[in-house]
Amino acid sequence: MLPSEQLSPAPDAAPLDLLAGIRVLDLTTSIAGPYASLLLADFGAEVLKIERPGRGDDARAWGPPFLDGESLWFLSVNRNKHSLTLDYAQPAGLEALHALVKAADVILINQVARSQRKLGIDYARLKAVNPRLVHVSITGFGLVGTKSDQPCYDLIAEGYSGVMDLTGESPERDPQKVGTPAADLLSGADAAMAAMAALIDRNRTGQGHEIDIAMVESMTRFMTPRIIPYLGSGELPRRSGGTDSVIAIYQTFHTADHPITLGLGNDAIWKRFCEAIGRIDMANDARFANNAGRRACRSEIVREVQAILLKKPRAHWLDLFACARIPSGPINRLDQVVTDPTLAERGLFYATRRNGAAIPQVGLGIRFNGKFNTYRKDPPRLGEDTRRTFSSWLGWSDEAIQKLDDAGLL
Repeated sequence: MLPSEQLSPAPDAAPLDLLAGIRVLDLTTSIAGPYASLLLADFGAEVLKIERPGRGDDARAWGPPFLDGESLWFLSVNRNKHSLTLDYAQPAGLEALHALVKAADVILINQVARSQRKLGIDYARLKAVNPRLVHVSITGFGLVGTKSDQPCYDLIAEGYSGVMDLTGESPERDPQKVGTPAADLLSGADAAMAAMAALIDRNRTGQGHEIDIAMVESMTRFMTPRIIPYLGSGELPRRSGGTDSVIAIYQTFHTADHPITLGLGNDAIWKRFCEAIGRIDMANDARFANNAGRRACRSEIVREVQAILLKKPRAHWLDLFACARIPSGPINRLDQVVTDPTLAERGLFYATRRNGAAIPQVGLGIRFNGKFNTYRKDPPRLGEDTRRTFSSWLGWSDEAIQKLDDAGLL
């Protein structure tokens, strides 16, 4: 049995509608742009995913694994959307796209500036069609600058940002990529946040906006708590397996069976921790009285703590630390994450049924007045909403839509 078959069904409650009435055109592919439109769709916007005829979003081909004929990567970021196929590289297709733009509030694009101008989807062109449009670009290096024409993926942005140089066991070992497409998700979240801010201003002023999101900048801003201390001190951090935090102690430790995380973030937690492990002497040691002192003696403290934690299994320590309100936790595998009782009771994971298959989803994880349901629609099949959208958005007749189809544009 697949793990998705064990998930609860989507919540039986009205989905969030904070962005009800907002229409979004999503011309992006892969992860960053679709994640941005996923967030907008979860908040209640109507998202129309415009895809290339016959091929669609690049992520549709990212597999195996596949489920119900779709890439699971694609299924992860495309719920609550409608799919329309349209070749807008052709004049008649571009005319149809501009008609949709006139009826839209937001458009998401992941083409570099040169390609946008060539295709007629740059801000200057679309602003003339709809002055109230919020035009959001997600590119690797931004719409301006010496590298603005360069292609980029999550991997390249992570390398640029410094996060890979600080991720890994030691300077002598290879740098490591984050275990999820962090730059894609961060830039996608930035795009959704910026679009919502622009919509608020547009409702006040009546004017649209051009938003320029650079993946390398979103990923680099993620490094702010490491960059600022370097700039202000000149101390260059290097990868250490996460053992060099400004907080002492804040790292992983081994136990008698499985590793745990332990975060002793202030003096009160430090004292509770020492009491919990039976080391009052450490709590009373003047050298360890504050974080600066504990940092200076970090290696000594780590040795003492590690020796103690190795005497009992993980479950013992986690139960003890929970009772003492000491921040700690397991290092879960994904199979443990999706069966975690705390996340389950919050309703974060669910599955919908399509053609007998359980389509797994990770929920929004944000609650508004106790409401958290976002599910409206399964990730769409390629082009399944084409005719319905031209009819509902633009009022086009079947004959007009068929004319585009006959021209090979749908």
